[in-house]
Amino acid sequence: MATVKLLLRTEKSDASGEAPLYIRITKDRKPKYISLGIKIHPKHWNEAEKKVKKAHPNSQRLNNLLAVKIAEAEGVALTLETAEKNTPAIKIKEAVLGKTSESFLKYADHYIKALEKNNQISTTEKARAVFSKLRAFLRNRDLLFDQLTVTFLKSYERHLKDEVGNSTNTIHANLRVIRRIINEAISEDIMSFEKNPFLKFKLKLEKTVKAYLTEEELLKIEELPFKPGTRKYDHRNMYVFAAYAGGLRISDVLQLKWKHFDGERVVIDTHKTGSTVSIKLPAKAITILDGYRTSSSRQDDFIFPVLNPLKDYTNPRTLYTALSAATTYTNKDIRAIGEQIGFSGNLSFHSSRHTWATRALKKGMRIEYVSKLMGHTSIKTTQVYAKIVSEELDRAMDVFN
Repeated sequence: MATVKLLLRTEKSDASGEAPLYIRITKDRKPKYISLGIKIHPKHWNEAEKKVKKAHPNSQRLNNLLAVKIAEAEGVALTLETAEKNTPAIKIKEAVLGKTSESFLKYADHYIKALEKNNQISTTEKARAVFSKLRAFLRNRDLLFDQLTVTFLKSYERHLKDEVGNSTNTIHANLRVIRRIINEAISEDIMSFEKNPFLKFKLKLEKTVKAYLTEEELLKIEELPFKPGTRKYDHRNMYVFAAYAGGLRISDVLQLKWKHFDGERVVIDTHKTGSTVSIKLPAKAITILDGYRTSSSRQDDFIFPVLNPLKDYTNPRTLYTALSAATTYTNKDIRAIGEQIGFSGNLSFHSSRHTWATRALKKGMRIEYVSKLMGHTSIKTTQVYAKIVSEELDRAMDVFN
């Protein structure tokens, strides 16, 4: 812990015998001095109490000033050391002098506001959740770029694991957001590349099992006798449709309109990445869509009757709220459907995407085609499905044992 004291440096006395007053900050036996710009004759200085004696004509005013300066220095030292125990004395001195780096939290706020202004609502909300946790950890203290060290990241990582109860992969996702904003600050020369703590701090990630259905399990879901017009009937059909239609994400299935379907294929700009996908639908997917077409269906109508057709979704915030609510409701039904067919584990709508990818690769579709149809920006993202199929083939070979 750093110590902060007043010091009359008599060795620096001038010709009149007056000596300058300094604040001395000591950390790990290394002192740093801050000049207060005040000189006092040793005869007017009470060394034991670290105060100006009453005999000095301005003792009251000077002692008040010194008390404020000491309090400020102690406050800065405490703030820095609470965030990072190994804060050196030089950093505390710079902070007291006002030579501090910019606020990381304020920069992050501007960054998040820019995301929202750019209508990246989902990314905005995720980032806000990440920084809500960070602010709770800091207990409403500020966080400067200089305080973003490996020691700080390790401390925060332990907090998320032990106090918040986050999983390794949730912690990974949180720290990735922080890393992304640090990289943005580096690109704007607000933080130097050499000070990036992620150069020495390795993000941890645990392997997760992607849930997907076998052909038999998918067929069981298709054959469940739900009553037409019910929500569970619609949610089941959306799931099965996606499992045949290139693994479309739920945000795209919910917004699918008749204008996106020409009777043979679906052409849509994906909600998540904005990339355009064109998918020639197999007979099963077309049959599902045809079941929703009526004589009054218009080009601008939603195919699946989940989103409110009378509501204006041009506002990104309104659309985000509606998609989030519909996704939660749909996943609740899909989880129940999974239990109905005896699926081991929690089934979610996103598993329809995994189901399509693994089925496509098993049926011999080239991985580049699978990647393109899924709207992946990198084939590396798709390779995880190839690995799943490869592992299944390895297990199949066990019959010879």
